[in-house]
Amino acid sequence: QVQLVESGGDLVQPGGSLRPSCAVSGSIFRINAMAWYRQAPAKQRELVAGIISGGSTNYADSVKGRFTISRDNAKNTVYLQMNSLKPEDTAVYYCNGDIVSRTLMRREYWGQGTQVTVSS
Repeated sequence: QVQLVESGGDLVQPGGSLRPSCAVSGSIFRINAMAWYRQAPAKQRELVAGIISGGSTNYADSVKGRFTISRDNAKNTVYLQMNSLKPEDTAVYYCNGDIVSRTLMRREYWGQGTQVTVSS
């Protein structure tokens, strides 16, 4: 079994910063790619940022220049540094992983989500 656990969501004022993290644990053989998605009320889940094993990253246009995704391979943890937060960034943020388990089964995993609220 592989588990993804997010933490670090919070209530923050516009212009503020947050750095949620996602820890991957369990029967891991290889992590191919990790990503952060978000889902606001009454909206579809959308990709925010992704990072592959080689370190290349991609971002949604709405967060480019404000958010940075990074990973600590030794800790099997991915981070999302969020700066200059706006009210429209309010959403539940989900961690997503393309992971191969020790039984060599490759599949997509999701965390339970962490709430980010940007409000004054």
